[in-house]
Parts: sequence; C-alpha cells; structure tokens
Amino acid sequence: MRHFNDPGAVAQYHQGPPRLVPGFCDLQRMALVLLAERAPPDARVLVLGAGGGLELKAFADAQPGWTFDGVDPSHEMLALAQDTVAEHADRIHLHEGYVDVAPDGPFDAAACLLTMHFMPLCERRHALRAIRQRLRRGAPFVVAHMSFAQDEDERALWLARDEAYAVAAGAPPEEAQHRREVIERVLPVLAPQQDEALLREEGFKDVSMFYAAGVFRGWIGYA
Repeated sequence: MRHFNDPGAVAQYHQGPPRLVPGFCDLQRMALVLLAERAPPDARVLVLGAGGGLELKAFADAQPGWTFDGVDPSHEMLALAQDTVAEHADRIHLHEGYVDVAPDGPFDAAACLLTMHFMPLCERRHALRAIRQRLRRGAPFVVAHMSFAQDEDERALWLARDEAYAVAAGAPPEEAQHRREVIERVLPVLAPQQDEALLREEGFKDVSMFYAAGVFRGWIGYA
C-alpha cells in the first residue's frame, strides 16, 4: 500500500490500529498469551509485517528473554518501528523486504498481525509456507487481519459496520468513508472459512480462531 511509504501517513500510523481495530490491545495481549504457551523463555520470534513496531514493543515489553526478527517491505515503516522499540534494540533485528528476506530460523514462534489482508491469495500462500518452513516443529503461529463474509449482501453489511465503527471511534465521516472505499476497491479480503483453510493447506495444525471483532479475525496454528 502506497501510504506505508508516505512519510505523513507513516507519522500518523500509531493512531490508526488502536482506534480502528476493535479490541486492538486485547488482540496483542491474547496473541502474546498464545505464543507464550509453547515458546520458551529465550524464544526466537519471527514477526511478519513488523513496520510500525506496535506488536514488537508489546511482545518485547512482556517477554524480556525473547529475541525478534521483524520483516516489512516499507523503509519508512521500519524506521518508525526502530524508534518504537528503541529500548529493546539489542533484541530486535529488522529486515526490509518480504518474507523471503527473513532468516531461515528455526524460530520458536511467529506472528503476523494486520498484514495479510494486503496480500493477494498467491502471496498469502507463499508467506504462510515460508513462515511454517522457518518454525520449529510444533511452534505456534498467530495471525490476524481483515476477514469477513464475501457474498455481496454480507460484504456490504460488514463494510458499512466497519465504517460506522470508525465514526463511533472518532474518525471524521469523510475519512471513514474513504477507508471503506479503499477496503472495498483495493484489499483482497477473504472470508474466514477461506483464511482458515489456507492455514491448514499450508501445513499448520490444530488451527483455531481466537479473535473475532468487527471485520477482523485471528487464528492460531502450529507448525
């Protein structure tokens, strides 16, 4: 998305997810809980879509023994992440690019939050496969992004609800409308059943949903 390379938009990024993603802090907290169920105290963790650094900071604040590799294609968003996680800089390595620039691992856990709704289907498949290949056997993976019914009537209903939520959360109506139009026109959103099937098809086991709020869904699976 172009706005992730726009310095003005990047400067405002941290205001977006907490306002526009229902239960954003709880999503981060639950993702952390699920990763920590199996990840050891000295876990090495892969974070795909790490630009901005919000989940990196949340995870690093809570787990002082974990180290992280964060991957993101946007130079500007990685610069923001670097500032966001400055106090943990010795434990976090940032990589500019897509999933293939990530180290081979093996990693003890992985996360991809609010990223895959930007990826076309073929890119999602590749990313999921690449993440699984970098994980230790049985390691947890948490993923969350936009995922809602895609038949015409239900899609329109959920987009309207998301627009209304944005306004209720304080977004100007014209901004909320523009957000809806971008989602409708640009984002390759899938239905939850499709998202869950992709995880299973790319080798993740014991997949289950742990988060559902508005147009967002989240799952955990194991390599």
